[in-house]
Amino acid sequence: MTYLLLLIGFVLLIKGADLFVDGSSNIARLLRVSPMLIGLTIVALGTSSPEATVSIIAALEGSSEVSLGNVIGSNVFNLTLVVGIAAILYPLKVESETIRKEIPFTLLASVALLVLIGDIFLEGVSANLLTRSDGIIFLLFLSIFMYYVIEVGMRNRDSSKQEVSPDVKWPRNILFTILGIIGIIIGGDMVVSNGTTIAYSLGMSETLVGLTIIAVGTSLPELVTSITAAMKKESEIALGNIVGSNIFNILFVLGASSAITPLPVNNKVFIDIFIMIFLTLLLLLFSRTSYKIGKVEGSILVVIYVVYLAYIIFRN
Repeated sequence: MTYLLLLIGFVLLIKGADLFVDGSSNIARLLRVSPMLIGLTIVALGTSSPEATVSIIAALEGSSEVSLGNVIGSNVFNLTLVVGIAAILYPLKVESETIRKEIPFTLLASVALLVLIGDIFLEGVSANLLTRSDGIIFLLFLSIFMYYVIEVGMRNRDSSKQEVSPDVKWPRNILFTILGIIGIIIGGDMVVSNGTTIAYSLGMSETLVGLTIIAVGTSLPELVTSITAAMKKESEIALGNIVGSNIFNILFVLGASSAITPLPVNNKVFIDIFIMIFLTLLLLLFSRTSYKIGKVEGSILVVIYVVYLAYIIFRN
C-alpha cells in the first residue's frame, strides 16, 4: 500500500506540475514576455514546485536530510540526465546572456550553499547547520535574481515574437495554475511520508532517499518539460528551465525550508555539493565551447549521472 501511495503521490506531483507549467506559461505568453524569461521564471518555478513542496514538508516533519538531499540530488539530476537527454534529442543552443550571467549565477548559488553549511570548518562549531538567517540570505539572493530576469524580460518585451493562439484564454489558464498547485501540494505530502517509510524499511538513510527516490521523482517535471521543449526545438525554454530550476531549488526551496526551521547537515552531502559545483562548471565549459550543447556533450552528461547514481548507492 505504501508503494502505491508513493506512486500516486508522484503522479499528482507530475500532473500538478504539468498543469501549473501549461497554465502559467500561457499566462506569460498572454503578457508577451520572451521564451527565455518564461523558462527562467514561470516554467522553472513550476517545475521546481515539487521540490519546494517536498522539502518544506520534510523540514516541517523533521526530515531535514530529505530536504537537503532532495535539492542537491535534483540539481545533479537536472545538470546531467535532463540536459543530457534533451541535448541528445536536439542540440541546445546557448545564448550569450545565459553563459555570461545565468549559469554563473547558478554557480554562485551552489558555492554560497557550500559556504553557509560549512560551520564546523569556517566557525569551529560542533555541527553544520543551515540556519534561519542562512535561509533569509538565500531568499535575498533570489530577489536579486528575480529583479534581474524580470528587468531583462521586460526590456526585451517589445522584441518578443511569441504568437498567442486565440484559444489561449485567461480563466482557463488561471484554473490550470490553481489546480496544478493543489496537485503539487497533495502529491508532495504523499511522496515525503511514503518515501521515507520505504527508505527506512529498506535500511536506506534519509540522505540517500532524498538524493535518489525523491530527487528523481520531483525532477520528473523538469525532465518532461525540457525534453518536450527540445523536441519542439524550443532550446531557450529547455535550457532556461534547467538553469532557472537549479537556482530556484537552492535559493527558494532551501531558503524557504531553512527559514521555516533550521536544517542539520549530514556531512556526506559535502561531496555531493562539490559534484554539483563541478557539473555546473562543466555545463559552463560545454556552453562556451560552441554556444551549444550537442549529442556528444549530452551523452557524457548521461554517463556521469549513471556513475554518480552507482556511487551514492554504493556509499550508503
